[in-house]
Formats: sequence, C-alpha cells, structure tokens
Amino acid sequence: MFVFVNAWGFLTCFVFFRYSCDSINPEEAHFASGYSFACRRNMSSGGGSVASLWTEVNRCGQNGDFTRALKAVNKILHEVKEDVTALHCKIVCLVQNCSFKEALNVMNTYSKVLGSELIVFEKAYCEYRLNRVESALKTIESVSEQTDKLKELYGQVLYRMERYDECKAVYTDLIRNSQDEYEEERKTNLSAVVAAMSTWEKASPDDLGLSETTYELSYNAACTLIGRGQLTEALNKLQEAEELCRVFFSEDSDITEEDVESELAVIHSQMAYIMQLQGRTEEALQLYNQVIKLKPSDVGLLAVTANNIITINKDQNVFDSKKKVKLTNADGVEYKLAKKQLQAIEFNKALLAMYTNQADQCRKLTSGLQSQNPGHPRPVLIQVAQLCREKQHSKAIELLQRFSDQHPDSASGIKLTMAQLYLTQGHVTKACDILRSIEDFKHKQGMISALVSMYSHEEDIDSAIDVFSQAIQYYQSEQPGSSVHLALVREAADFKLKYGRKKEAISDLEQLWKQNTNDIHTLAQLISAYSLVDQDKAKSLSKHLPSPESMSFNVDVDELENSHGANYVRKKAAKVTGENPPKEQGQGDVKKKKKKKKKGKLPKNYDPTANPDPERWLPMRERTYYRGRKKGKKKEQVGKGTQGATSGAASDLDASKTASSPPTSPRPGSAQASASTSAPAASNVVPPRQQKPATAGPGARKKAPQKKKKGSKSGW
Repeated sequence: MFVFVNAWGFLTCFVFFRYSCDSINPEEAHFASGYSFACRRNMSSGGGSVASLWTEVNRCGQNGDFTRALKAVNKILHEVKEDVTALHCKIVCLVQNCSFKEALNVMNTYSKVLGSELIVFEKAYCEYRLNRVESALKTIESVSEQTDKLKELYGQVLYRMERYDECKAVYTDLIRNSQDEYEEERKTNLSAVVAAMSTWEKASPDDLGLSETTYELSYNAACTLIGRGQLTEALNKLQEAEELCRVFFSEDSDITEEDVESELAVIHSQMAYIMQLQGRTEEALQLYNQVIKLKPSDVGLLAVTANNIITINKDQNVFDSKKKVKLTNADGVEYKLAKKQLQAIEFNKALLAMYTNQADQCRKLTSGLQSQNPGHPRPVLIQVAQLCREKQHSKAIELLQRFSDQHPDSASGIKLTMAQLYLTQGHVTKACDILRSIEDFKHKQGMISALVSMYSHEEDIDSAIDVFSQAIQYYQSEQPGSSVHLALVREAADFKLKYGRKKEAISDLEQLWKQNTNDIHTLAQLISAYSLVDQDKAKSLSKHLPSPESMSFNVDVDELENSHGANYVRKKAAKVTGENPPKEQGQGDVKKKKKKKKKGKLPKNYDPTANPDPERWLPMRERTYYRGRKKGKKKEQVGKGTQGATSGAASDLDASKTASSPPTSPRPGSAQASASTSAPAASNVVPPRQQKPATAGPGARKKAPQKKKKGSKSGW
C-alpha cells in the first residue's frame, strides 16, 4: 500500500560536538619574547623612564596582568610613537582582554608600520573571534608559509565554515608533526570533525585510532555513532563519557556539584536526543527539562534543547512551545550551531506559527526561509499547509506546481503533496498523472500498487495495464529475472485475468511458465487463457499437466473431516422421487395439523340482524349527522385571582356538600349494583353502536361531541 509522506513535520536538532575552539593560546609565548626583546633594546639605548616601563610590561605579562601591562605600553607609545614592538605588545594585551575590535583598529591604523607578516596571526584571530570567518580565512591564506599556531587557527576557521575534509587534513598533519601540551585538544577537535562528517555529510571516515581517554573524546565518539544510526551503542558511549567526566572533576576540590551538572548538561541533552529517536519521548522530555532548569551559559545548548522539546510537543502544549522558542532567539546562537541546525530551528518556528493560527507570521517566516533556501521544498510545503488550513486548495496546488517547474530536481516530495491534494478533492485521474511523472518513484512497487488501485477505482483498466507494462519493461532491462520482476509479471497476469483480459495475459503467463516449468498453477492459467484463443495450443499445453495418478495423495478423507478444526460436514443424500419404499399396512400419511384461526371478538349485545352504521369508521366530526359542539357558558374558573382570594362558587362545585345529587355509579356491594349485574340482557334491545341517531327536532338541544382521545379508533 502506498502511503504519502507527511511533508510538514517538526525537525529535531542534533546536539553540537565538543570542540576546543579557544584551547590554543599561543599569544602568551609570543608576548613574552617580544617583551624581552624590547627590554634589551631600550636598556641599550639608555632611556631610564622607558626602560622602567618595559620592565613593568615584562613583569605584568609574566603575571598575566594584561590590564596594567596595557597601561605601561600606552605610556611607552606616548614617549616613543610608532614603536613596532610596543604596538605589537599593545595588540596582544587587547587580544588577551578580549578587546578584539580595538586590536583590529590598532592594526589597521598602523598597518604600514607593523607590516602584514608580523601581525597576521593576531589579525586573523581577532576576525575569527568577531565571527568574521571569511575575512579570517583570507588573512590566513594571504601568507605564503604558515606557522604551527596559524595552522591551528586555520583548522578552527575551516570547521566553522563546515569544510570538514580540509579541516580533517589540517588536524591530521598537526597531530603528526607536533608534540606539546595541546595534543589532547587537537585530538578532541579531530574527533569532532569526524563526528560532523558522519552526521551532516553522511560520510564514513576511516577509524583514526583516537584513544577515548577523556570524556570529550568519548562524547564525540558517541556523536559519530549517532550519525551512523547506531543508537544503542551511542547511548552506552555517552554513559561512559558521563562517568569519565565525574571522575575528572572529582579530583578538583574547587569544583562544586552544580559545576559538574552544568558540564554534564550537553551529555544529558544528547542522551535525551537518542531516547527521542528511539520513541522514548517521556524520558527524553524529562532530561530536556532538567537541562533547561540548569540554565547553562551555552546559548547553543539551550537553543537545541528547547527546539527538541518543541518537536516533542508538536501541535500540542503550544503554550509551552511558545515559551521555549524564545530560547532559540538568544544572541550568538547563529555562531554556535551548524547551518542545518539553524535551518531546522527556523522551520520549526514557522510551523509553530501555523499551529498557533498566526497566519501572517507564518507567511513572513516562510517567505524569508524561501529566499534563504530557494531550492529547499520545506518552506513551500509549510506555505501549502497554511493555505490548506485556510481552505484555499487551488492556490496551494498552483504554488506546488510553480515550485516543481522551477526546481525539478527537488520536486519529488512536492509532487507527492500535489497528488494528495488532488485526491482530497476527488480528482483521482489528475493525481495519477502527477504520480506517474515522478521519476524517482515511478517504478517503485508501492507506487505501482497505488496507481493500479486508483485506476481500478476509476474503472480505467487500460491505464492500469499500461502501468504494469511500463514497470515490467523497466525491470526486464534493469533486473531481468529478479524477484521483483517476476512478482510484477505475476500481478499483471492475475490482474488481466481478473478483468477478463485473457488474450493480454497470455504473454505474461508464458514468461512465468518458462521461468518455472513445474508451476502447475501458472500452466493451468495459461491453458485456460489459450482455450478462448487457440484451442490447439491449449490441447498441446495440456499434455504437460501431470497425470491424475501422480496428483493423488494417500489421505483418509473421513479422518480429515472428523479431525479437530474441520469446517465441512458431510450432508445426507437427498431422497430421489419415485424410489420411495411402499408403506406398510396400517401406516397412514401423517398430516400436519392446521392451526385454527381464532374468531375475532365482537362487542357485547351484538345483533347480527341489525345493519351497522356505514359511517362508523369516520371520525365523529366528519359524519353527516354531526351537528357541532354545544355552545354553552364558560365554566367558572376555580382557584384563580389574587393570592388568598376565595371564589363564591367554590362551595357549589364541591360534590360532597350537595346532598341531593345522586351518585353517578352504584357503589360496590349496594342493591342497585347487584341487581344490575344479575339481570339478564334483553333480547330485543338494540346495542348503542348499532342504533342510528334520531333526527333532532328544531327545539332539541345539540349534544356536544366528545373529543377524540389519542390512540383511540372509531367503530368496533
């Protein structure tokens, strides 16, 4: 069965890798060598005040007090303007104090004095820290020969620009040709590059043999496993990284438990991501919320965690998602995450706006995404989803058609959505035409099944057979004799036989029989098809059928029928007419007793000689002798009036106070009652229903007819 894709689902972000971007600080060694050179030069010149200032600079540089060193350098520059060593030391002090813009201003102002080769590292480093990675790359590549510290920075710039192949080559060369205290950081960065290639580029780099001695290396190895889809192994590796992290920080007495939990936040968030992929959303949500409560300083970690919570909520718990989406808008997030992570977050913002009925905001976000990613189908699909929510299906189809014409390479998902919209509107033939135009799925078994089912529903058997024919030709040329090819031929033959196309099914059946001459079922179908076309051919093929003796099986039929689970029960043989045995004397035919019909009940005092009223079946008001109701005075209303008022006629209506009024019916046990019950009925008395009413005289009063009760019938 063919299932259409869900084109507008939330995207889950992969948590970033552990990368030691700021672990290398080669400025300090360069800074100290510059001071010693400056001190020697100024001492030889004999400048006492300047010499003492250089001594102060050297001492502050060794102590790491770069603020005081900067003050001393400024005093030196006040005395000796455009001193190259002093300018260089000033730039280093500004870099150490993270004043990167001021350092670049000094370099640009004194570029002629300093030269390009002297400050190339400091300039590239400032541009890198100001997130001007392209400018930093140009600065590094402008140098003919790169030093080791410049190669370190070059690798970090390449990683930020997601040029992982080149970055891997740089770090491999550095690890091979350098031996210092930064070797562990280089291995960590190299493992992060391998994890990024496995995740974002779906590449499988060679095993570099990096020993997982630290929790950073173990963490990056887990990220590599996630990229390869080995989720269980990755979760075990993350647990090992957590243990290594706790052991590492347990040796430092100054580290608190909160610091340890903050460092473990990225590991826990990655664990939650694996649980989410495994369908354990409740456990994943619990871990995500724990990370959010810690409020880590890393804005990238918070953004990814908040985004993944939104993906779990989907279109539910929208209020919580609207709070979490604010964490993805923090400053500096764009420099902490990969492009695909930022793209996924922006897509989810647009989807959240759609689910919260913010149509204008959704259109604004999707238009921005479409301009940034012109060939990506997801912004268009989000716009289509919004139009469908607004019941504008025709505009949605036009938008999809326009995108598929402009970007045919990435139009597969777009066309599937277009076909789905046509199906919802009942245009099955148009949907089939769209599906048949998708080259990527044209010959897939699911697509063939969907097309045949839809054409059969429309009773377009010729088009369904054409779908089978094209698919069989494709597999005949690409994969002849494969299981998929033979299965399609079998389905095509069965379909043609089902709809009476036996002539067209002959070629398919012959092909199947040639593949397996022992297939009796196919041979029988082929003979049946040939019997309508070429009887001689059918007779010749029937010779290949096995003999009845070879097809018989030693099976006890009675035992099989009486076995447990047998559904068939042998019926007794029916008696044949004319073969009945003669009946014995004294044995007569047993006749079935007929049920006597019960006589209808007649009313009491029924006189069969009297003629019944011919209008007895009509309602009283429709009879000819009906004279209408009696027009009398209205009865005095009882119990109405102001509160507490009494009616003067109320006592007259009380029957118990009237002594002269006779009882309407005899009381039980009285003489009158016994006399009426024991007296025989008079034979000459006509019953009331048989009597015709006498014509009323001019002075006679008209009797008011009684109202017909619900459910009562006139007559007997």
